[in-house]
Amino acid sequence: MRFAASGLLALCASLAAAQTPVKQITDNQHVWLSVNSTMRFSERWGAIADFHVRRTHYIADPGFYFVRGGASYWLADNLSLVAGYGHMWLASTVNGQTAFADENRIYQQIIYSSRIGKVSVLNRFRNEQRWRETLDNGKSTGDFAFSNRLRYLISLGIPVVKNPKYPQISIANEVAVQFGKSVVYNTFDQIRLFGGIRQGFGRGWSYDLGYMLLYQQGAGGNSYSRNHTIRLFFYYTLDTRRKPAAGKETPHHFEDE
Repeated sequence: MRFAASGLLALCASLAAAQTPVKQITDNQHVWLSVNSTMRFSERWGAIADFHVRRTHYIADPGFYFVRGGASYWLADNLSLVAGYGHMWLASTVNGQTAFADENRIYQQIIYSSRIGKVSVLNRFRNEQRWRETLDNGKSTGDFAFSNRLRYLISLGIPVVKNPKYPQISIANEVAVQFGKSVVYNTFDQIRLFGGIRQGFGRGWSYDLGYMLLYQQGAGGNSYSRNHTIRLFFYYTLDTRRKPAAGKETPHHFEDE
């Protein structure tokens, strides 16, 4: 009886192991470039616009192209609401042929900036409604899957010297979760960790440059992408109001896809 019981337990364990999908992680190398703008036309109203290009295998192959625009409303100088539209062309390569799937996106977000001592802190909550095109063997089907995604970003700017002309350390982390009929196994969407430098270079322009680790779960639930990304983002801020008092300048809205 003992041998029969132990054999039955071993059989059950082997069947459970056979039914449990194996976790698969794929490492990718990306380069991500973008230009992001924040424009303030009055005490309350403004706009944002940005353009993104991400390349795969560093710069060898296309990853996606993304454009976004939106209207901004300032509740206070450090607190604003944004709503707008974005469109993505996401590359997919099958049998050596590259096709692009369309994604339409509507989003709403709230941005709050503050300081803890000399460290600047930016918090961003974003809600996105996404319609993503389904491809079949690299060809458009005309079908779109809907999902809703929630994202939270925290970004820190840490000065290392008093002179603002010199770069400061930039650290950011963003977590995204998603919901919808098409989301079955991957409610957790992705996490993005960034570390690098941030520097202004005059006339409303600044940039950040560094490394981003993007860890994303696939639709099947057991496949993950670990994307090692060199990121270079440019930011432009335009404020058409009378010159604001020191400390009241319009904060940068640090954007990404």
